[in-house]
Amino acid sequence: MLVLLPPSEGKAAGGSGAPLKPQELSLPGLAAARAEVLEELVGLCGADEQKAREVLGLSEGLRGEVVKNLELRTAAARPAGEIYTGVLYDALGLADLPEPARKRAEDSLLVFSGLWGAVRTTDRIPSYRCSMGVKLPGLGALGAYWRGPMAEVMPEAAGDGLVLDLRSAAYATAWKPKGEPAGRTATVRVLHSQMVDGVEKRSVVSHFNKATKGRLVRDLLLAGAVPTGPGELVEALRDLGYVVEAEAPAKAGKAWSLDVVVTQIHH
Repeated sequence: MLVLLPPSEGKAAGGSGAPLKPQELSLPGLAAARAEVLEELVGLCGADEQKAREVLGLSEGLRGEVVKNLELRTAAARPAGEIYTGVLYDALGLADLPEPARKRAEDSLLVFSGLWGAVRTTDRIPSYRCSMGVKLPGLGALGAYWRGPMAEVMPEAAGDGLVLDLRSAAYATAWKPKGEPAGRTATVRVLHSQMVDGVEKRSVVSHFNKATKGRLVRDLLLAGAVPTGPGELVEALRDLGYVVEAEAPAKAGKAWSLDVVVTQIHH
């Protein structure tokens, strides 16, 4: 099982550790593209702070993020699983997973990134700010930029098992499974259900969406579930107590769409 995750906008500080060693990151086929984005980002943040903030979509209060990007090559790095924070990662709770579940997480989780393309939770990276929605002056929109390199490395990374795609829309632009891998891919949408005047209303709520996705991955890891395809994933999630509505694609080579319906978040 390969689980595709979005990163978090906010990131933990790098702490004190050795700096980034690009050659040690997973998916070495992305090395040249990573070097190009890193070069462009550091150059932008060093040349013109105002321009850098505009490009990165940062307010005056987030000027420190520009400085952070400027120091990417020398800043302390730590495992990506510790760098990414926020609602999804809080619910996933990598740090307190028991050893067997943590090992499964290391083998199956892949976090997409505007700067790195995609990394494993064990890859050591510095804290940074560069979302997939950014358009860098020299490289253009990062979602489109990453498509070529991702098309080269992702089919192999996806292996021959289930691909559970929990990415947000911006990150999904960087790689879309095609052909045979698409047929064993499941995308998940979380719907919040509430009764309004006796009628059920469903909506997509960011907090519920992120927290449920994190909890769902945690539960699968703890259960040691290894679904080989979308159909088995639906059964595994239902066994874990989730309300899942599944729609098998009308034709082969298309991803499954799953709706997970929640009424409240249980912490």
